[in-house]
Amino acid sequence: MKLRIRNWHIVGTVFIILFGTILHFVYEWSNNNTFVGIFGAVNESTWEHLKLLFWPALFFSIFEYLLIGKYFNNYITAKAISLYVGLLLIISLFYTYTGILGRHYLAVDIAIFIISVMISQNIGYRITTSNDKVSRIGNIISLIAIIILIIAFGLFTFNPPQIPLFKDPSSGDYGI
Repeated sequence: MKLRIRNWHIVGTVFIILFGTILHFVYEWSNNNTFVGIFGAVNESTWEHLKLLFWPALFFSIFEYLLIGKYFNNYITAKAISLYVGLLLIISLFYTYTGILGRHYLAVDIAIFIISVMISQNIGYRITTSNDKVSRIGNIISLIAIIILIIAFGLFTFNPPQIPLFKDPSSGDYGI
């Protein structure tokens, strides 16, 4: 079973990278459809780019759960932790390197996305296959943490806080 879950995490990594790349463009392709904007990046802010990891990882995790995740006591906790780690990595790495260099580079931004996906998936795999048991309350807290992210991505697409994380650096706009 451990080999099977490893293979699923590899497939998930590829899925997240490919689907996340598509989500970068889907809002524009949809002629700025409001519903599509919940899932795709609506501008070039760091927050909107977090959707490129979050939504594909969430959708794949649900699919994976139905197939094999339900057989692991700590699957939900593993996915909650891996989601938060991936998002925090993108934010930390992006602001660290742009703070040092004074600007961003597309190739580095893409590398950060790919590295964040790979690390978050690896962490999810390691937690899922560990022998640690997660209590029912631990899984409930993890599920609530995921639900908070779902709500935040929907809410902040339309009503983002007026802080740099949510600001489009090229236009100065926030959200839709």
